[in-house]
Amino acid sequence: MPSLRLAPASTSDFRDLAEKRLPRQLFDYVDGGAYSENTLRANVEDFQTLRLRQQVMRDVSKLDTSVELFGRPMTMPVALAPIGLGGMMARRAEVQAKRAADAAGLPFCLSTVALCPVDEVAAISSTPFWFQLYMLRDRGAVTEILERAKAAGVKTLVFTVDVAILGTRYRDIRNGLSGDIGRWAKLRSGPLSYLLHPDWTYDVGVKGKPHTFGNLERYVPDARTPADFAAWITNQIDASVTWKDIEWLRSVWEGDLVIKGVLTPEDAAEAVQAGADGIVVSNHGGRQLDGVSSSIEALPRIAVAVGDKTAVLMDGGVRSGLDVVKAVASGAKAVLIGRPWIYAVAARGEQGLLALLRNFENEMKVAMSLTGARTIGEITGDILDTARKG
Repeated sequence: MPSLRLAPASTSDFRDLAEKRLPRQLFDYVDGGAYSENTLRANVEDFQTLRLRQQVMRDVSKLDTSVELFGRPMTMPVALAPIGLGGMMARRAEVQAKRAADAAGLPFCLSTVALCPVDEVAAISSTPFWFQLYMLRDRGAVTEILERAKAAGVKTLVFTVDVAILGTRYRDIRNGLSGDIGRWAKLRSGPLSYLLHPDWTYDVGVKGKPHTFGNLERYVPDARTPADFAAWITNQIDASVTWKDIEWLRSVWEGDLVIKGVLTPEDAAEAVQAGADGIVVSNHGGRQLDGVSSSIEALPRIAVAVGDKTAVLMDGGVRSGLDVVKAVASGAKAVLIGRPWIYAVAARGEQGLLALLRNFENEMKVAMSLTGARTIGEITGDILDTARKG
């Protein structure tokens, strides 16, 4: 482990700093995955089995990492993924992330179960951001939530489809949480852990209030803490949703529609048939069903199947600019990063996230220059070394 006194240079460095700063329950909530965490590990490890094919003596004096997605420019093919409970990891973390994303020229996606509501995030700037939706049984509530998102300037909706039931995370159970949100008020070692993390306790626990899910407050009016929302959300997750429900969603949402949580070509084809403007190849960061394919393993066959019919994105295991290049070479139009940005904000706030994003861009440029790719369009499967794997 690098010294925590040194300047963080990588996602793993920010992870170390976040672990030091956060109470154990909160760090494990962000860091952990389902069951034995095999898919969580595979998401990261399978990137390492991919090798880049170095090519030299190319004119790479001018590099361009920019890309256009859903009609809007991005400085690099990276978006900040939705993170539930983000505001518990740093004071108003979603607001800090939006500021950093705006400064970096990248999209930020706000979670349904974020602490900061859409209007608070929208107040940062007029730059559009994305909004992530879980389908709730109460369609009236869904319609109202989407109306508020539209009023806040959201033009891209990310509909998460891999949460028909909440995954089981052993770390959360051991820490006194159950499922995804759990019994917040019954954390077994909570008080001691908070006393051992006074910086977090003051900055987030005291100054970071309210600790409520801002987008859902009107539906649970007596709620004061994340625990108060747990039962309502668990009961509201609609396990009956099928591809036919996309027609209804389209009737209340006119903007870009991205389907997140696709792992097979068959489901990708269904998403295209349903009219999705984009899909995210994703296993929910290894937090739902353990033992499924890593995202980077599933990506190439999905990209081949539907890549010319919709925008193919991916998330899960992206930890560096090198990984971004590998994902694009494997067929992704762009990637979403979740844990990296929340580690950075938890560790060093908005400035930490800006530093992380600069690192990603610099790492991309090194990889591009030494594989002969001057633009994102020139990052193809040809830059991957297929002669060997592992």
